[in-house]
Amino acid sequence: MKKLLSLLLSILLLTGAALPWAQAAGGTDGDLDRVTRSVKSALDLDTDGYTDFRGNYEEGELAPLWNLYWSGDAGSLSVSALTDGTITDYYVTNSEPSSGPDQGVPGFPKGDADQASAAANAFLKRVLGAGESVELKEPSGMDSLDSTTYRFSGTILLNGLPSPLTCSVTVRAADNVVTRFRRDVPETAFLGTIPSADASVTRAAAEQALRSEQSLRLEYILPDEDSTTAVLCYLPDSVHTFYVDAKTGKLVDLTALEQDMYKSGAGAAAGDTAAETEAAENGLSQAEQEGIRQLEGVQSSEALDKALRAVPEYGLSRYALASARYSVGQTAEDGEAPVTCVLRYSRTSGEDVLARTFTVDARTGQVQTLYSSMPWDSEQKAAVSQTKAQSAAEAFLKAYYGDRYTHLDLYEMPGEEAVPMDSGASVSSYTFRFARKENGYFFPEQYYIVRIDASDGSVCGFSFQYDEAVSFDTPEGVLSAQAAMDAWMDTYEVTLGYLLVPQKLTGSDEVTRRLQQMGLTSYYYLKLGYSLEREETCRGIDAKSGQVVLYSWQSDDGDLTYGDLAGSWAQSDIQRLARYGVGYLGGAFQPGKALTQWDLVCLLYSLDRMALDPAQATEQARDEAYAAAYARGTLTRSERNDSAVLTRSQLVRCLLDSAGYGAVAQLKGIFTCAYPDRSSIPADELGYAALAQGLELVQGRYNGRGTATRAQAAVMLCRLMDR
Repeated sequence: MKKLLSLLLSILLLTGAALPWAQAAGGTDGDLDRVTRSVKSALDLDTDGYTDFRGNYEEGELAPLWNLYWSGDAGSLSVSALTDGTITDYYVTNSEPSSGPDQGVPGFPKGDADQASAAANAFLKRVLGAGESVELKEPSGMDSLDSTTYRFSGTILLNGLPSPLTCSVTVRAADNVVTRFRRDVPETAFLGTIPSADASVTRAAAEQALRSEQSLRLEYILPDEDSTTAVLCYLPDSVHTFYVDAKTGKLVDLTALEQDMYKSGAGAAAGDTAAETEAAENGLSQAEQEGIRQLEGVQSSEALDKALRAVPEYGLSRYALASARYSVGQTAEDGEAPVTCVLRYSRTSGEDVLARTFTVDARTGQVQTLYSSMPWDSEQKAAVSQTKAQSAAEAFLKAYYGDRYTHLDLYEMPGEEAVPMDSGASVSSYTFRFARKENGYFFPEQYYIVRIDASDGSVCGFSFQYDEAVSFDTPEGVLSAQAAMDAWMDTYEVTLGYLLVPQKLTGSDEVTRRLQQMGLTSYYYLKLGYSLEREETCRGIDAKSGQVVLYSWQSDDGDLTYGDLAGSWAQSDIQRLARYGVGYLGGAFQPGKALTQWDLVCLLYSLDRMALDPAQATEQARDEAYAAAYARGTLTRSERNDSAVLTRSQLVRCLLDSAGYGAVAQLKGIFTCAYPDRSSIPADELGYAALAQGLELVQGRYNGRGTATRAQAAVMLCRLMDR
């Protein structure tokens, strides 16, 4: 009966009949009829293949929404739209089974980016409203193996200007059909209307005002993860985001407005309960704990406890040792595994339980971290002043870390409180960060953090990051602050566009009154303004070269590169694999090198895991790569022989077995092939040889006994992935 009614509903939608049973709270059957017709017309939808239909009405915070669902044997279709028919979401699925077997070797993406882009733009023309347009970014999604869709995204332009509204479109590569669409709409993104695009303020005036709020500080940084030499860099201060109102010329602190909008009553700080729990529970049995205690050089929990209590600054006189748990870390290069001990102390204060948890080096007793939990009391008054707390923190570091303390100084980020508390109104503790300082400049990547209990001045929190091995570039020859600022501003473009700006709610209409009832005092409105925009997230300006410093993750495009492919007949195929991360690390492919079993296992491992340098891989990496080969069906455990040089027939067999063709290749009496050397192919290899010819892995002579090369492996793998 349900299917019958759904089918009847679909028919009525197609014929224009009334929909008396489709009524939902806040929406009428007539609304559903009208919205559904509008959606079908806009998208030119053919819904004949669906047997089920339903429409749900949703009351949003700012505007209502209709959610439409079709389903049937052909798949499903869902569309969300405003009451005026504006489409906000679209998603279609095809229930047809995928063609071809599930193979163990991924394939190259198939499709045409230009055709997919044309399909995406054609779809957008159907769904965008008057005064709206989109500039789609370069497509993504086809940059990984086995990808089947192109994904486009872009900013929605209002009156030709950028806005905070975005959209995304997914296009199926096989047939350039749009399968997904999502967009922001003004009705649910902000209150009020869209201002005109006419600016009363010039771009030059706006740039001067925005520049006045930019500032840089000179600090040491490590340019990348592998660096051991810190260099000076001009870094942006952590200041608020500003924009210039294009109508009035006023410089507006957008960050302050947003903080005010989201401001709510101060709540209890989360404290360190998560760290505490992790530290106290490592899952080791009592027997395992006893075993760890027997490791060479490891101190007993009694000795570690005694050492901690000998430091009066920790304030442990009223605390009892609740637990002590050991753990062994990964073995270091020197062959010794680090051992840590987590000691948890607790005491009661009325109905509350206070805890302090230390993580220490179990051999040296050095404290690595200290976390504390304490009850929240909004009325609590600090018995220790901020000044005295800072003095206590400094005295602690001077007493126990004196050799490093001379290289430390209190570190304060511009625009932030010098001594941040657990929350804005908390007086339970003070937290101080002391950063390393060399040649008169901070190196904040190395630091000591000390937390002081405001009730008694004891040290209730501690952590540090410090490496003696880091060296520091000399400060001679650095750029002037003005030159650095000029280079920094060159990374920006002053852009005129629409911005979301919080504004006080008046309660003059139903929507704003509803937001006020939710506890909001302000909400987003759309304003025309100038702001600073850039394509990449810049870290800073190199203090000597004046060049832009990017984050290390931005400079890595992920492609493998080789310096030995010139003149190789396999160059294009090797480079094609490299674009998808398939190949070898180390900068050389060695296309003419005889292919070993380990070379092939390495190559196949990079298909869906990571590229390795065959000559530098650890034993662990080797074992993991071979485990993946066993799982893929490339070879069995008994066949492992890392250094074995493979023949061409062995290469073919391994590749076809990896792709799932092995069972077919081993069938008897059904294969033939047209190799010039057909007569030399053994009977048990004929199936593999025939499939290799049919799949175009091998052309010309089969030469199964010939030595395979890395180049041949790359070319055969490419042909297999093309199928």
